[in-house]
Amino acid sequence: MNRLATRISSFDHVLGANRASRPNRTLPYGLESQFHEPLVLFTFLAAVTNELEFVSGVMVLPQRQAVLVAKQAASLDVLSGGRFRLGIGTGWNVVEYEALGMDFGSRGARMEEQVAVMRALWSKDAVDFDGEFHTITDAGLNPLPARSIQIWFGGGGDRPHFGQTANLKALRRIARVGDGWIQPMMPYDRARELIEIFHGFCHEAGRDPASIGIEIRLDVHLATLDRWADEARAWRSSGASHLTVTTLGDGLYGVDAHLERLELARHVLEVSRATDGITRR
Repeated sequence: MNRLATRISSFDHVLGANRASRPNRTLPYGLESQFHEPLVLFTFLAAVTNELEFVSGVMVLPQRQAVLVAKQAASLDVLSGGRFRLGIGTGWNVVEYEALGMDFGSRGARMEEQVAVMRALWSKDAVDFDGEFHTITDAGLNPLPARSIQIWFGGGGDRPHFGQTANLKALRRIARVGDGWIQPMMPYDRARELIEIFHGFCHEAGRDPASIGIEIRLDVHLATLDRWADEARAWRSSGASHLTVTTLGDGLYGVDAHLERLELARHVLEVSRATDGITRR
């Protein structure tokens, strides 16, 4: 029987907007929402663990400098012994982009170029890069990671908070250059429909869909315990390769309560033999 891999995923927001001063905007997060900076958090956790793996789910890459993120990610990967996967996305929070001095409108195109920059820096001693947004002249990182760090993309799904349907441009981008897709939370039938569309985009890009991971999320509320195994099986049959188990939103208080729920989920999913390569949050 395959055991569930032990990974921790962390969301990313640098700033939370004050919802009180923006009564006409729907904001999923605000000042009261707490977020640790993922790479700082993972570096701390890497120092006190031996096997725990880490994935940013997702880091808002275009509001950061690509070369600096490449350096930070390489350092984390080296210090953790290769236990890091980089999840990235474009984000939605205009307030963060403004405060960080980054253009919001070009974030999608800039992110795709950032990926090329980071992969070049992780794979070569010295890099020459002349792009639309980045210029590197015969320079490189040291130390380099032992491998090119996997880059998974978030987004591409429906955004009900903003009344938006799936961003097919984002799905095409993931199909072209992503190592995996971290799918947003959505109803199963809609998620399966988008996975089929995504697989079509992979074929258009000349890539085997099986070579690109798909990570989805299972909320393990006690009220739905009898459905956990069936849902995991359904996700696997739809083409998902990774399942993030999350304990958010069920009124749990304190670390111990969350860990108890995760252990229960681990037991249920292992007994069902329903999953391979499970990610748990």
